[in-house]
Amino acid sequence: MHAPRTRVQRRPVHGVLLLDKPLGLSSNDALQKAKWLLRAEKAGHTGTLDPLATGVLPLCFGAATKFSQLQLDAAKTYEAIALLGATTTTGDAEGDVVQRCDVDPAQITPERLGAVQQQFTGPIRQVPPMHSALKKDGKALYEYARAGVTVEREARDVVIHALKLTLVQTDQAQPAIKIIVTCSKGTYIRTLGEDIGAALGCGAHLTFLRRIDTGGLGVERCVTLAQLEAMPEAERLASVEPPESLLAQHMRVTLDGENAARFLSGVRRRGNWPDASAVAVFGENPPALLGVGHIVGGELVPDRLLSPLEIQQILESSPHSASMAHSGILEKL
Repeated sequence: MHAPRTRVQRRPVHGVLLLDKPLGLSSNDALQKAKWLLRAEKAGHTGTLDPLATGVLPLCFGAATKFSQLQLDAAKTYEAIALLGATTTTGDAEGDVVQRCDVDPAQITPERLGAVQQQFTGPIRQVPPMHSALKKDGKALYEYARAGVTVEREARDVVIHALKLTLVQTDQAQPAIKIIVTCSKGTYIRTLGEDIGAALGCGAHLTFLRRIDTGGLGVERCVTLAQLEAMPEAERLASVEPPESLLAQHMRVTLDGENAARFLSGVRRRGNWPDASAVAVFGENPPALLGVGHIVGGELVPDRLLSPLEIQQILESSPHSASMAHSGILEKL
């Protein structure tokens, strides 16, 4: 008989783990592994990263899942390598080569690269690749692609905020383009690589893709699954950043006890504040995140709120705040 499997005792974890996703792992598999290592009750990721891509994948736990949409909508920065002279069925190294073309690196002049760089900077239109999770009639495009079916896709508007193209040599001495791009949500870097290859007249496919920033959260702040696994329990929990780390671009408003309690109950507050579309609202005593809102005409309107239980759990998990967990705003609710 097999020994019974030990059940993992789940616990409330609130915050953001900035994961450096490894190559070959889906975003969901990475999330499930991190969730298991942290023994977290509730978790979600902020938009998928291809299995063939590495880099910044913010994982939201508990109360932080309420703000995950902010990262979905945020601009993202990628580093990629597009190998010139070959197009593939998938736009990356996973697919079969469908066309080859000889490339003379001397023809890929800085002037030509500069012109292509300009062509793909700003608002552009992209046709989503067949090998993507985008749905058509309730089915992901990659499911059609695996069945050998190509379906009509409408071009979508995306924005390339910044683009830098550099000619490089691969290990096999083949010419390639190093791409550093900051783009809006919905941008397919594989498609961008293919389109750049087409504009250069030789075709291209991605051999490397790494997300180095999303919404101001850089890869230098990330932890790998291997590092997380090697950590003692307390250190793992300490690597989870507080939910407000997702709100760095928000205007900050701090409310006193009475106003904090009312705001947390969903009641609008009046004050001498300028209009703002994105506001992170904190209590004063204890200094805790209450939620997000917006200000119009001096009125602070609640949008997404933490629950009193979530606030209490966050305070109790923070050593210096534990003694304040049962004071202030929570007693007024």
